[in-house]
Amino acid sequence: MCSLQRRGNIFLLTLSGPGEHRFNPELLDAIRSSLRQARSEAESAAAGNSSSFALITTAEGKFFSNGYDIDWAKTSMNQKILMDNKLKSVLSDLITLPMPTIAAVSGHASAAGFILAMSHDYILMRRDRGFLYMSELDIRQVIPQWFAVLVKSKIGSAAARREVVLKAPKLTADKALEMGIIDSAHDGAEETVAAAVRLAEDLVARKWDGHAYAGNRMELLSEVLNVIGARCSVAKL
Repeated sequence: MCSLQRRGNIFLLTLSGPGEHRFNPELLDAIRSSLRQARSEAESAAAGNSSSFALITTAEGKFFSNGYDIDWAKTSMNQKILMDNKLKSVLSDLITLPMPTIAAVSGHASAAGFILAMSHDYILMRRDRGFLYMSELDIRQVIPQWFAVLVKSKIGSAAARREVVLKAPKLTADKALEMGIIDSAHDGAEETVAAAVRLAEDLVARKWDGHAYAGNRMELLSEVLNVIGARCSVAKL
């Protein structure tokens, strides 16, 4: 379902297996557990010294994530709300995590999967396979308010936001890079993860204080935290 590896001061969170990595409570709880483990280990290691860390999220197989597990959610409105709340919690955990975060998008990232990628500080993407896709318009759904707030916070161009939400294109890595949605494009999955590791190493080498880093991120994304009901003080990190 997902695994967490630590390579020195870099955590690698991998959505495992060949499937679509659709979000249901079990997968979202597993992601949260991995993020809590990374937070705990980083805070323990950093106590009393200047150690800093970084987190990379990637996935095995054809998909980074194909979004919500719609079949699971169809059984009742309560289950859809539960799934939405759990993804909000993952988002909150990422925004308050005391280290830089990098999404190494190794395959298709659709709807909530696209949102997960945008919840990271940096997005790297393979160009030979996969796309970013905000699919709500094509499936006759209205984008959730908190999705919209995150999109506004993460995509600087109003024209690019209109393209993503109101045309629902399937964006290749090169097109997403041109639109300023991702930070870099790479030739394959291994190359994308390797580039993410290099970026993580560069960020770790800065030896930033994790709580200060998270505090600054929280200020930048305060509207997102407010809309998901997760605003908290730096002292509580």
